[in-house]
Amino acid sequence: MGGNNSLGELISFLDGLPEPRIVMNADYRIVAANAAYIRDFGSEQKLVGRKCYEVSHHFDVPCDQAGESCPLKQSQLSGVRQRVLHLHHTPRGEEHVAVETSPIRDEKGRVVYFVETMRVVRQASSRPAAQGLVGRSPAFVGMLEKVLRVASSDAAVLLLGETGTGKELVARAIHEASGRADGPFVAVDCAGMTETLFESELFGYEKGAFTGASHRKQGLVEAASGGTLFLDEIGELPLALQVKLLRLLETGTYRRVGGLDWLPVDFRLVAATHRDLRAMVQAETFRRDLYFRINTFPVRMPALHERADDIPLLAVSLLERVDRKPGRKLTPAALAWLSNRRYGGNIRELRNLIERATLLADGDLIEPLHLDEMDEDCPPPISIRGDGFVVDEVLALATLERRYLGWAKDRGENDMGQLAARLGVSPRTLYRKFKDLSEA
Repeated sequence: MGGNNSLGELISFLDGLPEPRIVMNADYRIVAANAAYIRDFGSEQKLVGRKCYEVSHHFDVPCDQAGESCPLKQSQLSGVRQRVLHLHHTPRGEEHVAVETSPIRDEKGRVVYFVETMRVVRQASSRPAAQGLVGRSPAFVGMLEKVLRVASSDAAVLLLGETGTGKELVARAIHEASGRADGPFVAVDCAGMTETLFESELFGYEKGAFTGASHRKQGLVEAASGGTLFLDEIGELPLALQVKLLRLLETGTYRRVGGLDWLPVDFRLVAATHRDLRAMVQAETFRRDLYFRINTFPVRMPALHERADDIPLLAVSLLERVDRKPGRKLTPAALAWLSNRRYGGNIRELRNLIERATLLADGDLIEPLHLDEMDEDCPPPISIRGDGFVVDEVLALATLERRYLGWAKDRGENDMGQLAARLGVSPRTLYRKFKDLSEA
Protein backbone atom coordinates (compact mmCIF):
# COMPACT_ATOMS: atom_id res chain seq x y z
CA MET A 1 0.00 0.00 0.00
CA GLY A 2 1.38 3.42 -0.83
CA GLY A 3 0.22 6.98 -1.47
CA ASN A 4 -3.01 8.83 -0.96
CA ASN A 5 -4.90 6.63 -3.41
CA SER A 6 -4.31 3.58 -1.21
CA LEU A 7 -5.40 5.49 1.88
CA GLY A 8 -8.51 6.61 0.04
CA GLU A 9 -9.27 3.03 -0.94
CA LEU A 10 -8.82 1.93 2.68
CA ILE A 11 -11.21 4.61 3.92
CA SER A 12 -13.73 3.74 1.22
CA PHE A 13 -13.57 0.12 2.36
CA LEU A 14 -13.89 1.02 6.06
CA ASP A 15 -16.88 3.29 5.36
CA GLY A 16 -18.80 0.22 4.27
CA LEU A 17 -18.25 -1.54 7.59
CA PRO A 18 -20.71 -1.16 10.49
CA GLU A 19 -18.18 -0.86 13.35
CA PRO A 20 -16.54 2.49 14.21
CA ARG A 21 -12.97 2.60 12.91
CA ILE A 22 -10.17 5.15 12.73
CA VAL A 23 -6.86 5.05 10.84
CA MET A 24 -3.73 6.26 12.63
CA ASN A 25 -0.06 6.58 11.84
CA ALA A 26 2.74 5.40 14.12
CA ASP A 27 2.79 8.84 15.77
CA TYR A 28 -0.73 8.29 17.24
CA ARG A 29 -2.16 10.83 14.81
CA ILE A 30 -5.60 10.20 13.31
CA VAL A 31 -5.46 10.33 9.52
CA ALA A 32 -9.04 9.22 8.81
CA ALA A 33 -12.28 8.02 10.44
CA ASN A 34 -15.11 6.04 8.89
CA ALA A 35 -18.76 7.07 8.88
CA ALA A 36 -19.66 4.72 11.78
CA TYR A 37 -17.00 6.33 13.99
CA ILE A 38 -18.25 9.83 13.19
CA ARG A 39 -21.77 8.65 14.03
CA ASP A 40 -20.93 7.00 17.37
CA PHE A 41 -17.85 8.84 18.63
CA GLY A 42 -17.48 11.98 16.54
CA SER A 43 -17.86 15.50 17.79
CA GLU A 44 -17.91 18.97 16.34
CA GLN A 45 -14.17 19.20 16.83
CA LYS A 46 -11.97 18.25 13.93
CA LEU A 47 -10.73 14.66 14.21
CA VAL A 48 -8.15 14.30 11.45
CA GLY A 49 -4.73 15.46 12.53
CA ARG A 50 -5.39 15.07 16.27
CA LYS A 51 -3.76 12.44 18.49
CA CYS A 52 -5.90 9.40 19.32
CA TYR A 53 -5.24 9.66 23.07
CA GLU A 54 -6.32 13.31 23.03
CA VAL A 55 -9.62 12.45 21.38
CA SER A 56 -10.43 9.26 23.29
CA HIS A 57 -9.08 10.07 26.77
CA HIS A 58 -8.40 13.82 26.80
CA PHE A 59 -4.79 12.95 27.69
CA ASP A 60 -1.80 15.02 26.63
CA VAL A 61 0.50 11.97 26.53
CA PRO A 62 0.02 8.46 25.06
CA CYS A 63 -2.07 6.01 27.10
CA ASP A 64 0.91 3.91 28.21
CA GLN A 65 2.42 7.01 29.81
CA ALA A 66 -0.81 7.76 31.69
CA GLY A 67 -1.38 4.42 33.40
CA GLU A 68 -3.34 2.75 30.57
CA SER A 69 -2.45 -0.09 28.22
CA CYS A 70 -1.95 1.24 24.68
CA PRO A 71 -3.03 -1.13 21.90
CA LEU A 72 -1.19 0.91 19.24
CA LYS A 73 2.08 0.67 21.15
CA GLN A 74 1.53 -3.05 21.74
CA SER A 75 0.71 -3.56 18.06
CA GLN A 76 3.87 -1.66 17.06
CA LEU A 77 6.01 -3.91 19.25
CA SER A 78 4.34 -7.19 18.33
CA GLY A 79 3.39 -6.52 14.70
CA VAL A 80 0.03 -8.22 15.24
CA ARG A 81 -3.50 -7.30 16.28
CA GLN A 82 -4.02 -6.23 19.91
CA ARG A 83 -7.18 -5.92 22.02
CA VAL A 84 -7.79 -3.90 25.20
CA LEU A 85 -10.71 -2.48 27.16
CA HIS A 86 -10.65 1.29 27.70
CA LEU A 87 -12.79 4.05 29.13
CA HIS A 88 -13.41 6.39 26.20
CA HIS A 89 -14.97 9.82 25.98
CA THR A 90 -18.05 9.77 23.77
CA PRO A 91 -20.84 12.29 23.09
CA ARG A 92 -22.78 10.45 25.82
CA GLY A 93 -19.97 10.67 28.39
CA GLU A 94 -17.31 8.11 29.27
CA GLU A 95 -18.13 4.54 28.26
CA HIS A 96 -16.43 1.16 28.35
CA VAL A 97 -15.12 0.52 24.83
CA ALA A 98 -13.47 -2.63 23.50
CA VAL A 99 -10.58 -1.50 21.29
CA GLU A 100 -8.89 -3.66 18.65
CA THR A 101 -5.83 -2.28 16.84
CA SER A 102 -4.48 -3.93 13.68
CA PRO A 103 -1.33 -2.99 11.71
CA ILE A 104 -1.77 -2.25 7.97
CA ARG A 105 1.24 -3.13 5.78
CA ASP A 106 2.34 -1.93 2.35
CA GLU A 107 3.37 -4.16 -0.53
CA LYS A 108 6.86 -4.49 1.00
CA GLY A 109 5.49 -5.67 4.33
CA ARG A 110 6.19 -2.43 6.17
CA VAL A 111 3.60 -1.18 8.67
CA VAL A 112 2.26 2.12 7.34
CA TYR A 113 -0.97 2.60 9.29
CA PHE A 114 -2.94 1.19 12.21
CA VAL A 115 -6.70 0.61 12.06
CA GLU A 116 -8.47 0.86 15.40
CA THR A 117 -11.91 -0.75 15.75
CA MET A 118 -14.12 0.32 18.67
CA ARG A 119 -17.17 -1.38 20.12
CA VAL A 120 -19.10 0.20 22.98
CA VAL A 121 -19.67 -2.38 25.74
CA ARG A 122 -23.41 -2.51 26.33
CA GLN A 123 -23.16 -4.94 29.26
CA ALA A 124 -21.48 -2.50 31.68
CA SER A 125 -21.69 1.20 32.50
CA SER A 126 -19.03 3.58 33.81
CA ARG A 127 -21.80 5.91 34.98
CA PRO A 128 -24.76 5.34 37.33
CA ALA A 129 -27.22 2.92 35.73
CA ALA A 130 -30.60 1.47 36.64
CA GLN A 131 -29.56 -2.06 35.68
CA GLY A 132 -26.60 -4.23 34.76
CA LEU A 133 -22.95 -4.03 35.76
CA VAL A 134 -21.56 -0.71 36.98
CA GLY A 135 -17.93 0.19 37.63
CA ARG A 136 -14.77 1.87 36.40
CA SER A 137 -12.06 0.85 38.90
CA PRO A 138 -9.01 -1.12 37.65
CA ALA A 139 -10.19 -4.29 39.41
CA PHE A 140 -13.63 -4.04 37.77
CA VAL A 141 -12.21 -3.26 34.31
CA GLY A 142 -9.79 -6.20 34.58
CA MET A 143 -12.67 -8.53 35.39
CA LEU A 144 -14.83 -7.07 32.60
CA GLU A 145 -12.04 -7.52 30.06
CA LYS A 146 -11.88 -11.26 30.85
CA VAL A 147 -15.66 -11.50 30.60
CA LEU A 148 -15.68 -9.92 27.14
CA ARG A 149 -12.84 -12.15 25.92
CA VAL A 150 -14.61 -15.36 26.88
CA ALA A 151 -18.19 -14.31 26.08
CA SER A 152 -17.99 -14.86 22.32
CA SER A 153 -16.89 -18.49 22.76
CA ASP A 154 -18.83 -21.46 24.10
CA ALA A 155 -16.21 -22.21 26.77
CA ALA A 156 -17.39 -23.07 30.27
CA VAL A 157 -16.84 -20.16 32.68
CA LEU A 158 -16.30 -20.43 36.44
CA LEU A 159 -16.94 -17.27 38.46
CA LEU A 160 -14.94 -17.23 41.70
CA GLY A 161 -15.20 -14.81 44.60
CA GLU A 162 -16.85 -13.81 47.83
CA THR A 163 -20.60 -13.84 48.29
CA GLY A 164 -22.39 -10.65 47.32
CA THR A 165 -19.97 -9.66 44.54
CA GLY A 166 -22.57 -9.86 41.75
CA LYS A 167 -21.84 -13.22 40.14
CA GLU A 168 -25.30 -13.60 38.60
CA LEU A 169 -25.06 -10.13 37.01
CA VAL A 170 -21.71 -11.13 35.50
CA ALA A 171 -23.16 -14.42 34.27
CA ARG A 172 -25.96 -12.46 32.58
CA ALA A 173 -23.39 -10.12 31.03
CA ILE A 174 -21.54 -13.13 29.57
CA HIS A 175 -24.81 -14.39 28.13
CA GLU A 176 -25.77 -11.00 26.68
CA ALA A 177 -22.35 -10.54 25.04
CA SER A 178 -22.40 -14.05 23.54
CA GLY A 179 -23.80 -15.48 20.34
CA ARG A 180 -26.57 -16.98 22.48
CA ALA A 181 -27.94 -13.61 23.61
CA ASP A 182 -31.28 -14.24 21.89
CA GLY A 183 -31.67 -17.53 23.76
CA PRO A 184 -32.79 -18.04 27.37
CA PHE A 185 -30.74 -17.39 30.50
CA VAL A 186 -31.63 -19.96 33.16
CA ALA A 187 -30.26 -19.65 36.71
CA VAL A 188 -30.11 -22.60 39.11
CA ASP A 189 -29.25 -22.26 42.81
CA CYS A 190 -27.34 -25.43 43.72
CA ALA A 191 -27.36 -24.73 47.48
CA GLY A 192 -29.62 -27.11 49.37
CA MET A 193 -30.35 -29.31 46.35
CA THR A 194 -31.47 -32.85 47.22
CA GLU A 195 -30.97 -35.67 44.74
CA THR A 196 -34.68 -35.92 43.95
CA LEU A 197 -35.10 -32.18 43.54
CA PHE A 198 -31.93 -31.89 41.45
CA GLU A 199 -33.04 -34.47 38.91
CA SER A 200 -36.65 -33.31 38.64
CA GLU A 201 -35.68 -29.62 38.44
CA LEU A 202 -32.78 -29.99 36.03
CA PHE A 203 -33.99 -32.87 33.88
CA GLY A 204 -37.77 -32.62 34.27
CA TYR A 205 -40.02 -35.65 34.55
CA GLU A 206 -42.54 -37.69 32.60
CA LYS A 207 -46.20 -37.95 33.49
CA GLY A 208 -46.66 -40.64 36.13
CA ALA A 209 -42.97 -40.75 37.05
CA PHE A 210 -43.93 -40.46 40.73
CA THR A 211 -46.96 -39.69 42.86
CA GLY A 212 -48.24 -36.25 41.93
CA ALA A 213 -46.59 -36.17 38.49
CA SER A 214 -49.85 -35.51 36.65
CA HIS A 215 -48.18 -34.11 33.54
CA ARG A 216 -44.81 -33.95 31.81
CA LYS A 217 -42.57 -31.19 33.26
CA GLN A 218 -39.82 -29.47 31.31
CA GLY A 219 -36.48 -29.40 33.12
CA LEU A 220 -34.20 -26.38 33.42
CA VAL A 221 -31.63 -28.01 31.13
CA GLU A 222 -34.26 -28.17 28.38
CA ALA A 223 -35.44 -24.64 29.20
CA ALA A 224 -31.86 -23.38 28.68
CA SER A 225 -31.64 -24.87 25.18
CA GLY A 226 -29.96 -22.44 22.81
CA GLY A 227 -28.95 -20.20 25.70
CA THR A 228 -26.97 -20.19 28.95
CA LEU A 229 -27.33 -22.37 32.04
CA PHE A 230 -26.02 -20.64 35.17
CA LEU A 231 -25.25 -22.95 38.11
CA ASP A 232 -24.86 -20.73 41.17
CA GLU A 233 -23.00 -22.03 44.26
CA ILE A 234 -21.88 -25.17 42.47
CA GLY A 235 -19.54 -25.92 45.38
CA GLU A 236 -22.58 -26.78 47.50
CA LEU A 237 -23.54 -29.82 45.39
CA PRO A 238 -23.14 -33.15 47.21
CA LEU A 239 -20.82 -35.70 45.59
CA ALA A 240 -23.73 -37.86 44.41
CA LEU A 241 -25.15 -34.93 42.44
CA GLN A 242 -21.73 -33.97 41.11
CA VAL A 243 -21.64 -37.36 39.36
CA LYS A 244 -24.98 -36.68 37.65
CA LEU A 245 -23.88 -33.20 36.58
CA LEU A 246 -20.59 -34.53 35.19
CA ARG A 247 -22.45 -37.15 33.15
CA LEU A 248 -24.68 -34.41 31.71
CA LEU A 249 -21.71 -32.24 30.75
CA GLU A 250 -19.55 -35.02 29.32
CA THR A 251 -22.19 -36.90 27.31
CA GLY A 252 -24.24 -33.87 26.29
CA THR A 253 -27.39 -35.86 27.01
CA TYR A 254 -29.88 -36.32 29.84
CA ARG A 255 -32.97 -38.36 30.64
CA ARG A 256 -36.16 -37.09 32.25
CA VAL A 257 -37.16 -38.70 35.53
CA GLY A 258 -39.34 -41.67 34.56
CA GLY A 259 -38.23 -41.39 30.93
CA LEU A 260 -36.43 -43.89 28.71
CA ASP A 261 -34.96 -41.73 25.96
CA TRP A 262 -31.63 -39.90 26.22
CA LEU A 263 -32.16 -36.35 24.99
CA PRO A 264 -29.45 -34.03 23.60
CA VAL A 265 -28.60 -30.74 25.31
CA ASP A 266 -27.49 -27.41 23.84
CA PHE A 267 -26.48 -24.81 26.42
CA ARG A 268 -23.46 -22.75 27.45
CA LEU A 269 -22.38 -23.40 31.03
CA VAL A 270 -21.51 -20.66 33.51
CA ALA A 271 -20.92 -21.77 37.11
CA ALA A 272 -20.17 -19.78 40.26
CA THR A 273 -18.96 -20.44 43.78
CA HIS A 274 -17.58 -18.62 46.81
CA ARG A 275 -15.77 -21.80 47.92
CA ASP A 276 -12.14 -22.78 47.25
CA LEU A 277 -12.83 -25.62 44.83
CA ARG A 278 -9.15 -26.57 44.53
CA ALA A 279 -9.00 -27.14 48.29
CA MET A 280 -12.24 -29.13 48.07
CA VAL A 281 -10.70 -31.29 45.33
CA GLN A 282 -7.71 -31.95 47.61
CA ALA A 283 -10.10 -32.80 50.46
CA GLU A 284 -12.07 -35.06 48.04
CA THR A 285 -15.33 -33.19 48.65
CA PHE A 286 -15.45 -31.98 45.04
CA ARG A 287 -14.76 -34.23 42.07
CA ARG A 288 -11.49 -33.52 40.29
CA ASP A 289 -12.91 -34.42 36.85
CA LEU A 290 -15.90 -32.10 37.34
CA TYR A 291 -13.62 -29.30 38.54
CA PHE A 292 -11.57 -29.44 35.34
CA ARG A 293 -14.74 -29.73 33.24
CA ILE A 294 -16.25 -26.48 34.61
CA ASN A 295 -12.99 -24.56 35.07
CA THR A 296 -12.14 -23.95 31.40
CA PHE A 297 -12.04 -20.17 31.94
CA PRO A 298 -12.01 -18.95 35.56
CA VAL A 299 -12.94 -15.32 36.27
CA ARG A 300 -12.20 -13.89 39.69
CA MET A 301 -14.80 -11.46 41.04
CA PRO A 302 -13.19 -8.57 42.97
CA ALA A 303 -14.42 -7.92 46.50
CA LEU A 304 -15.87 -4.48 47.13
CA HIS A 305 -12.82 -3.32 49.09
CA GLU A 306 -10.70 -4.10 46.00
CA ARG A 307 -12.80 -1.68 43.96
CA ALA A 308 -13.44 0.98 46.59
CA ASP A 309 -13.32 3.71 43.92
CA ASP A 310 -16.61 2.28 42.62
CA ILE A 311 -18.56 2.62 45.88
CA PRO A 312 -20.05 6.11 45.15
CA LEU A 313 -20.96 5.00 41.62
CA LEU A 314 -22.52 1.77 42.89
CA ALA A 315 -24.35 3.60 45.68
CA VAL A 316 -26.05 6.04 43.29
CA SER A 317 -26.97 3.15 40.95
CA LEU A 318 -28.34 0.99 43.77
CA LEU A 319 -30.40 3.88 45.16
CA GLU A 320 -32.06 4.22 41.78
CA ARG A 321 -32.79 0.49 41.75
CA VAL A 322 -34.22 0.05 45.26
CA ASP A 323 -35.88 3.37 46.13
CA ARG A 324 -39.64 3.50 45.73
CA LYS A 325 -39.50 7.29 45.83
CA PRO A 326 -37.83 8.42 42.60
CA GLY A 327 -35.39 11.30 42.45
CA ARG A 328 -33.91 11.03 45.94
CA LYS A 329 -30.19 11.72 46.37
CA LEU A 330 -27.40 10.64 48.66
CA THR A 331 -25.70 13.64 50.24
CA PRO A 332 -21.91 14.01 49.85
CA ALA A 333 -21.58 13.14 53.54
CA ALA A 334 -23.60 9.95 53.02
CA LEU A 335 -21.43 8.96 50.06
CA ALA A 336 -18.32 9.61 52.15
CA TRP A 337 -19.76 7.48 54.99
CA LEU A 338 -20.41 4.62 52.57
CA SER A 339 -16.96 4.94 50.97
CA ASN A 340 -15.15 4.73 54.32
CA ARG A 341 -16.90 1.54 55.39
CA ARG A 342 -15.65 -2.06 55.04
CA TYR A 343 -18.23 -4.47 53.55
CA GLY A 344 -18.06 -8.10 54.59
CA GLY A 345 -21.11 -8.79 52.42
CA ASN A 346 -19.79 -6.79 49.44
CA ILE A 347 -22.29 -5.22 47.01
CA ARG A 348 -25.21 -7.10 48.55
CA GLU A 349 -24.46 -5.48 51.92
CA LEU A 350 -24.13 -2.04 50.30
CA ARG A 351 -27.50 -2.56 48.62
CA ASN A 352 -29.12 -3.58 51.92
CA LEU A 353 -27.76 -0.50 53.69
CA ILE A 354 -29.14 1.79 51.00
CA GLU A 355 -32.51 0.07 50.85
CA ARG A 356 -32.79 0.33 54.65
CA ALA A 357 -31.92 4.03 54.46
CA THR A 358 -34.69 4.65 51.90
CA LEU A 359 -37.19 3.31 54.46
CA LEU A 360 -35.84 5.55 57.24
CA ALA A 361 -35.61 8.77 55.21
CA ASP A 362 -38.74 10.90 54.82
CA GLY A 363 -37.29 13.69 52.71
CA ASP A 364 -35.54 13.92 49.35
CA LEU A 365 -32.03 13.46 50.78
CA ILE A 366 -30.41 10.42 52.35
CA GLU A 367 -28.05 11.46 55.15
CA PRO A 368 -25.47 9.50 57.19
CA LEU A 369 -27.96 9.28 60.06
CA HIS A 370 -30.25 7.19 57.84
CA LEU A 371 -27.36 4.83 57.11
CA ASP A 372 -25.87 4.35 60.56
CA GLU A 373 -29.05 4.34 62.65
CA MET A 374 -29.37 0.56 62.33
CA ASP A 375 -25.75 -0.24 61.51
CA GLU A 376 -23.64 -2.03 64.12
CA ASP A 377 -20.40 -2.03 62.17
CA CYS A 378 -19.87 1.68 61.61
CA PRO A 379 -16.11 2.17 61.16
CA PRO A 380 -14.17 4.68 63.22
CA PRO A 381 -13.31 7.93 61.48
CA ILE A 382 -10.11 7.88 59.43
CA SER A 383 -7.21 9.92 60.83
CA ILE A 384 -3.77 10.66 59.43
CA ARG A 385 -0.96 10.42 61.97
CA GLY A 386 2.78 9.98 62.02
CA ASP A 387 5.75 12.10 61.11
CA GLY A 388 4.60 12.99 57.63
CA PHE A 389 1.32 14.58 56.63
CA VAL A 390 -0.23 16.64 59.46
CA VAL A 391 -3.31 18.88 59.33
CA ASP A 392 -4.01 21.23 62.21
CA GLU A 393 -6.97 23.12 60.75
CA VAL A 394 -10.30 22.42 59.12
CA LEU A 395 -9.86 22.58 55.34
CA ALA A 396 -12.09 22.21 52.31
CA LEU A 397 -11.85 18.63 51.06
CA ALA A 398 -10.50 19.76 47.68
CA THR A 399 -7.72 21.72 49.41
CA LEU A 400 -6.93 18.79 51.70
CA GLU A 401 -6.65 16.43 48.73
CA ARG A 402 -4.36 18.81 46.83
CA ARG A 403 -2.06 19.15 49.83
CA TYR A 404 -2.00 15.42 50.46
CA LEU A 405 -1.26 14.60 46.82
CA GLY A 406 1.54 17.13 46.78
CA TRP A 407 2.98 15.56 49.93
CA ALA A 408 2.64 12.02 48.50
CA LYS A 409 4.29 13.08 45.23
CA ASP A 410 7.24 14.63 47.10
CA ARG A 411 7.85 11.41 49.03
CA GLY A 412 9.95 10.17 46.10
CA GLU A 413 7.65 7.39 44.85
CA ASN A 414 8.49 7.34 41.12
CA ASP A 415 6.41 4.33 40.13
CA MET A 416 2.96 5.71 39.25
CA GLY A 417 1.36 2.27 39.41
CA GLN A 418 2.70 1.49 42.91
CA LEU A 419 1.74 4.92 44.24
CA ALA A 420 -1.76 4.60 42.77
CA ALA A 421 -2.16 1.18 44.40
CA ARG A 422 -1.09 2.58 47.79
CA LEU A 423 -3.57 5.44 47.41
CA GLY A 424 -6.33 3.05 46.38
CA VAL A 425 -7.01 4.67 42.98
CA SER A 426 -6.28 3.73 39.39
CA PRO A 427 -3.08 5.00 37.71
CA ARG A 428 -5.30 6.88 35.28
CA THR A 429 -7.13 8.67 38.12
CA LEU A 430 -3.83 9.53 39.80
CA TYR A 431 -2.40 10.89 36.55
CA ARG A 432 -5.42 13.17 36.15
CA LYS A 433 -5.18 14.38 39.74
CA PHE A 434 -1.48 15.21 39.35
CA LYS A 435 -2.28 17.01 36.09
CA ASP A 436 -4.93 19.09 37.90
CA LEU A 437 -2.42 19.71 40.70
CA SER A 438 0.14 21.11 38.28
CA GLU A 439 -2.44 23.37 36.66
CA ALA A 440 -3.85 24.69 39.97
